[in-house]
Amino acid sequence: MNEHTSHQKVAMITGANKGIGRATAEQLAALGMTVLIGARNPRHGEEAAAALRAAGGDAHAVILDVTDPATIQKTAGWVEERFGHLDVLVNNAGITGSGQVSPEDARDQIPSSVDLDMVRAVFETNVFGVIAVINAMLPLLRRSPAARIVNVTSHAGSLALTSDPDGPFATLLPSAAYTPSKATLNALTVQYANELRKDGILINAAAPGFVNTESNNHTGHLTPAQGAAVVVRLATLGADGPTAGFFSADGPLPW
Repeated sequence: MNEHTSHQKVAMITGANKGIGRATAEQLAALGMTVLIGARNPRHGEEAAAALRAAGGDAHAVILDVTDPATIQKTAGWVEERFGHLDVLVNNAGITGSGQVSPEDARDQIPSSVDLDMVRAVFETNVFGVIAVINAMLPLLRRSPAARIVNVTSHAGSLALTSDPDGPFATLLPSAAYTPSKATLNALTVQYANELRKDGILINAAAPGFVNTESNNHTGHLTPAQGAAVVVRLATLGADGPTAGFFSADGPLPW
């Protein structure tokens, strides 16, 4: 790339072969970014990338299991070799821990009877996996003139909303796995933002809302494209944009 070439923005999205991750990839590709579709299953990732290319986007599939450091390091090496930088990282990959049952209806999440191995598995993906991916990609993000990190969280991660006995979340079953994992992800977002604020890297948490995806057995009322809108907005913030924030499509959320 010589000095006359414009900087091609490269975005990586984890868990991007379906749902909110795929919709985010589609919208970032439509904005002209090169999108890297992170997926555990190579076939699913390649199918998603091929569909984006067919629609006119520049998309590549990368094998990425956020709980497998080898795949993270291999992908970071490939991005380094192929592009030399990364502009946007969307940490979208996440699990509920309850199979095809929405975390809102999951009796196996109830704190007093929860299986600790399930809690560990949820945190492994939703929290530790995010740390692993951010840290592996940071050297590449530091080479971007305007790096953005978006952590896909949930309204359920808000202690203020979930602790209100008269609020809209009062009907949710108590959760010792999914909900605390998202609250932890929110806390982590703030800590990374505080560390990297001086470097101009903006890091925020996005709550897509109740989106129709596999993780809630397609009971959500928002489309993946609607859910992805806030993620895309935070991924494309200007230099004066917020950092260390928690946002839904309607604006800031209480912690």
